[in-house]
Amino acid sequence: MTDADALKEKAALASITASALLTLGKLAAGLFSGSLALMSEAGHGLLDTGATILTYFAIRASGKPADEEHHYGHGKVEAVAALAETGLLIVLAIYVMVEAVRRLVGHAAEPVEASWPVFAVLVVSIVVDLVRWRSLSAIAEQTKSDALAADALHFSSDLVASVCVLLGLAASRFGYQQGDALAAIGVSVFIAIAGYRLGRRTIDTLVDAAPKGLAAQIRASVQAVTGVVNVESVRLRPAGPQVFGEVGIMVPRSMPLERVSGVKQEVATAIALIAPEANVTITANPIALDDESALELVLLIAARRRLAIHHVTVQEINGAKAVSLDLELDGRMTLGRAHEIASSLEDAIEAELGPGVEVETHVEPLEIAELSGRDASPETVSAIEAVLMQAALEGGVISDVHHVRVRETLNGLVVNYHCRADQSLTVDQVHEAVDELDRRARRAEPRVSRIVGHAEPVID
Repeated sequence: MTDADALKEKAALASITASALLTLGKLAAGLFSGSLALMSEAGHGLLDTGATILTYFAIRASGKPADEEHHYGHGKVEAVAALAETGLLIVLAIYVMVEAVRRLVGHAAEPVEASWPVFAVLVVSIVVDLVRWRSLSAIAEQTKSDALAADALHFSSDLVASVCVLLGLAASRFGYQQGDALAAIGVSVFIAIAGYRLGRRTIDTLVDAAPKGLAAQIRASVQAVTGVVNVESVRLRPAGPQVFGEVGIMVPRSMPLERVSGVKQEVATAIALIAPEANVTITANPIALDDESALELVLLIAARRRLAIHHVTVQEINGAKAVSLDLELDGRMTLGRAHEIASSLEDAIEAELGPGVEVETHVEPLEIAELSGRDASPETVSAIEAVLMQAALEGGVISDVHHVRVRETLNGLVVNYHCRADQSLTVDQVHEAVDELDRRARRAEPRVSRIVGHAEPVID
């Protein structure tokens, strides 16, 4: 049992005790005084006591976890109990109204003995009702309990009804015998109002009406998450203290799966800040953006097929697009199989970019196995470093060649180094300058099979 469930059960037991004691007090005072209003209030209290007992068992049932038959838990048991309480309130309101009208129209006013013990019972009742109403309202708000909210509503109606009875008895004491019947009518009106308010709230819960304003708040919060193109749908349904639902979002179809997962997590966090009690399933659907380029489409198609491509070139030739790219496949693969994969990729690109597009692929071997190697001799490292530094000096674009590493492998020397360039230069300019360093290193040392230069901005 959670702390919230224990708190609700404790509050329900306290309500049973308070309702039972007040009902007995009002019944005794009503029989002693002959007040219809007071006996009506005793009848109201008797129903309240039965309702609070029903509330207690409903709360215990609603606290059970989800099972094979109730995937969303048992939270709506409280709403069913509250609906039963609504029926009891309406029946009592009708009875009291009929009896009060009968006294006013069909018979002379019956005498009412309004002595001080009767007034004392009512004053105590008003105080207890006030305390229980405020206490139950706070606990119901804290635990999101429909059943306790119904109980709080009962105590608030009892409070107003007791005031009406008090006024009616005061009028009877001062000689206005019709005051008791009029007070009874007031009691019946307030009982009916309480029943209507409770019934409307309960029916909203049972027909899965979303909490007022929550969907709009969630939609606005989710829309503000970076990466969400649009909020497609927000569906919510209450179940006891929890709110279950679904949120559908649109994301760019070119977005990597890892990023999509991150966006969904950010959406979940945004929802939790607004509604911690919400248990929401988030669905991300890809959408094509209006400004999606041909290059982005080609990269997306290859990524979906888990194919490594590079050097993608898109040209506009006489109103038609021409696409060329390098496709990396396992070097041990047969030409026939490689051609099938390349042709399938070309067909997919043509289908996406439209008829008339020209697609050419160049297949390159993809190194699958990891290369074992060892550090090259200091002399080899120094020689290659000197070539790189000299080439950088002569080129005038690259500077500060550092962190040079050379490893010997079965495929030759693998060289890695860092260098710097002006941060205002374009990627094309820096790439061309780094390529020139690489070519100079290969000419100076033919054993170099792979060289990677990492360019960084010049530090001011």
